[in-house]
Amino acid sequence: MPLERRRVYYSGRVQGVGFRFTTQHLAQSFEVSGYVRNLDDGRVELVAEGETAELQLLLDSIHHAIGDKIHAARTESLPVGEPELQGFEIRY
Repeated sequence: MPLERRRVYYSGRVQGVGFRFTTQHLAQSFEVSGYVRNLDDGRVELVAEGETAELQLLLDSIHHAIGDKIHAARTESLPVGEPELQGFEIRY
C-alpha cells in the first residue's frame, strides 16, 4: 500500500492533559512514524506517516482515547518522505 503523511492540528483542552504522551503511547501500536508537539498558540500538532489504514487507525484511537479534550482537528496532507521520519517522538 502507498504511504501517506498527514499533519493534524488539534485544538481544545489539549495541553497539560497528557495528550502528547497518550499519542506517543498509542502510536507504538501502529506502523507509523512521526511526532507530536505543543504549539505556542495552545494547539497540538501531530505529523505522522504510514500506510493510509495505519494512519487512520492511529487517528481513530486518539479520538477514542482523548476525544473529549478535542474541540477541533484540522488535517492536511504533506509530501511523503521529506524530511524522513523515524520512530514516533514527542518534540519540544
